[in-house]
Amino acid sequence: MQRVALVQDAQPAPRISRVQDNILARRERDFLDWLCLHMPLAVTPDRLTGLGAGGAALAFAGYATTRLHPAFFWLATLGIVIHWFGDSLDGSLARHRRIDRPRYGYFLDHSVDALCNLTIMTGAGLSVYIRLDVALFALLGYFMLCMYVFLYNQVSQRFQLSFLALGPTELRVGLVGINCWMYFAGDSKIAIGREAFSPYDLVLCGAGIVFICLFAVNVFNVAGKLRLEDASPSRPAGIGNRPYL
Repeated sequence: MQRVALVQDAQPAPRISRVQDNILARRERDFLDWLCLHMPLAVTPDRLTGLGAGGAALAFAGYATTRLHPAFFWLATLGIVIHWFGDSLDGSLARHRRIDRPRYGYFLDHSVDALCNLTIMTGAGLSVYIRLDVALFALLGYFMLCMYVFLYNQVSQRFQLSFLALGPTELRVGLVGINCWMYFAGDSKIAIGREAFSPYDLVLCGAGIVFICLFAVNVFNVAGKLRLEDASPSRPAGIGNRPYL
């Protein structure tokens, strides 16, 4: 009896077009390219992935210890910066050195990203000024948008990294901005019904709602286009080259 392989024999990876129209994309790319040129050989993509995960853990610790003193928001901010460095540079360095492993890199990178995002946002929810349910709601919306990105990539070979001119880097910058806001402004509460929310809670709630709306609109648009294409006798190979929101 033949054994069935869990992973099929390696096939040539399909060419994937990356859609990255966020505000900081060009400057970030130039900076990452410069870092790749000057990175010591001892620094490898896998080590950078581990560094990014360590940054997420540091952010969690910083957020959690803000209950002792708000100054720990700076530790959380440092963790987010380290996470950006490792997460953004690992794939770039692999491609620069021509040692990229498309399937392994894709699988590992996005698996670690999911754990890191959960770690960071859980930490934020355990901080002194943000409710855990609000932080996890924002994370839920972000994960839904990620699910759309992966599905859209599967049917179009286009990996959409930005929406409304914003991408993961801008979201990290926004989180750092909220950290600074919380440190300098301190605690304040707004009563809504029987619940009390901070202004930071409302910002994260708004972000979660925007993520969910982007998911719904894009899924509706792409599903409609796919329905028409699959009903066409010619059965075109892709759903077009123009990204949505």
